[in-house]
Amino acid sequence: MLRYAKPHSLEEALALLAEGPWRILAGGTDFYPALGAKPLRENVLDINALSELRGVSDDGGHFVIGARTTWSAIARADLPPAFDALKAAAREVGSIQIQNVGTVAGNLCNASPAADGVPALMVLDAEIELRSASTARCLPLQEFILGNRKTAIRPGEIVTAIRVPKVFARGTSAFVKLGARRYLVISIAMAAVRLAAGPDGRIMEAAVAVGSCSAVAQRLPALEAALVGRAADISLGAAVATEHLAGLAPIDDVRGSGEYRIVAAREIIARALLGAAGIPETELAA
Repeated sequence: MLRYAKPHSLEEALALLAEGPWRILAGGTDFYPALGAKPLRENVLDINALSELRGVSDDGGHFVIGARTTWSAIARADLPPAFDALKAAAREVGSIQIQNVGTVAGNLCNASPAADGVPALMVLDAEIELRSASTARCLPLQEFILGNRKTAIRPGEIVTAIRVPKVFARGTSAFVKLGARRYLVISIAMAAVRLAAGPDGRIMEAAVAVGSCSAVAQRLPALEAALVGRAADISLGAAVATEHLAGLAPIDDVRGSGEYRIVAAREIIARALLGAAGIPETELAA
């Protein structure tokens, strides 16, 4: 017989997870569309009563985003400018209705190559906090998502938070997404950039991540290294070279060819770089 449970504390949830396999239900924005007209074939653990997993806090060394925090809450959160890319991504996740119930952890656990939140969290060097009834551990986001719809979650574990070390919450950031239309669309390509400049206006630290151009969103270390020492000005738009995109492996699908995605990625990275550097769009058009 299938089971449905709605625990009211994390401890209760972890005890249930220790009993056997469950399908976690949070916002449900991926759960229900994937189910469609098919009957349930898994036990369902509804975590919507776990208020302790919701909200953004500061533990001294990290900004901590509870697993049940919605995208609307992220967009409204009082966070440093380094999180601007994440806030921009939050406003691109489906419709307002989806943003109001869809959760940050759900977006990551779904592990879609086109998950809007992943590149913006990657440039913050986010870590994923996982708990079971007997253990707790943290994984870098790049080690948590293993492939298309694949994560490193072990049996009995649940994602409890996303942790951003304050040392990586410096500078400013931007997010650019390309789709067939402005909203309610799966991206063709997307990029997030975080830049930290010194007093002389030159880049001291750069983080660049691209999504929808490989099975898992990718950081671009060669480009990041090439950006360090450059002036954070309009010349950044020309900084992206073909060799910087060598780690990407885009596919051909109904939204675009792999070749087109590479061209698009180069352009949106350039736009994200300029956005993170604070270059006004009016200046770009001049």
